[in-house]
Amino acid sequence: MSQFETIRATREGDVLTITLARPERLNACPPQMADEIFDAIRDLGDARAVLMKGEGRAFCSGADLASNADSSITGGDRAFSSLSRHYNPMIQALANAPVPVVAMVQGPAAGVGCSIALTADFVIAGKSGYFLQAFVNIGLVPDGGASWMLPRLVGTAQATRMMMLGEKIFAEEAERIGLIYKCVEDDALESEAQALAERLARGPTLSLGLMKKTMRDGLQADLGSTLAAEAVAQRKAGGTQDAMEGAMAFLQKRKADFKGA
Repeated sequence: MSQFETIRATREGDVLTITLARPERLNACPPQMADEIFDAIRDLGDARAVLMKGEGRAFCSGADLASNADSSITGGDRAFSSLSRHYNPMIQALANAPVPVVAMVQGPAAGVGCSIALTADFVIAGKSGYFLQAFVNIGLVPDGGASWMLPRLVGTAQATRMMMLGEKIFAEEAERIGLIYKCVEDDALESEAQALAERLARGPTLSLGLMKKTMRDGLQADLGSTLAAEAVAQRKAGGTQDAMEGAMAFLQKRKADFKGA
C-alpha cells in the first residue's frame, strides 16, 4: 500500500483496513487526512471490503481546529475552501466506494468524524462510543454531509436534536434510533467489526456495489426511476460469475463460494 502520514492502509486477505492514526489528537482530521482517506479509497485494488477505525481511544474527534496556519479550516472562506477541496471529495469517495465499508467506532465520532463514520454502509460501535454534532457549540453549521445523512437515518426530529442541541448520542441509543447498525461491548468491538468486514468480503462484491448505488440513488429518485435502475443493476449482476455460482449453489443445496467477479 501507499505510504501515508495521517492514516495507515493495510491489507489482510480481501479486507483493506484504514486506520486514522493521530491518536495524540484523538484522530482529529486535518485536510491532509481527508486527502489521504480519499486516496486510499480510490486505490482499493482488488480489495472486497473496507474496515475503517481509529487508533487509540477515539474514532475521530472532528476536523482539526488547531492545524497550522497553512492548513487551518477556521474562518468562513477558508472553511469553504477546505470543505470543497478536501472533506467533501473524501465523503463522496466513501459513499461511492464500490465495495462495502464498515466503520468501527470507539470513543468520539464528532463533527466531520461523525460524518465519516455514518457514510459507511455498516457502523458498529462499542458502548463507550458516541456520535456528536458539535458545530452549534462553536457557532457553525453541520458539514461533511450531516445535513443530508442524519434526517434520512433517524428522521427530522432526532436530526434536529443532534444538530441544534449538540447532544452526544451514545452507541446504545444510536442503535435504538437507527443511527448505526449495531452496538456491542467494548471488548468485543474489534473482533465483531473484523468479522463483519470479512463476511462482507466473502460476498458477491459486484452485486453488493450495485446494491449500494441503487439504494443511495433511490433516496433522491421516484419509484419508477428506482424500478428502472434496479432492472439495469440486475442485468449487470446477472452476468457475473458470482451470480452463476449462486444459482449453482442453490440448486446443489450448498453454500455459495463467491469470488468477487
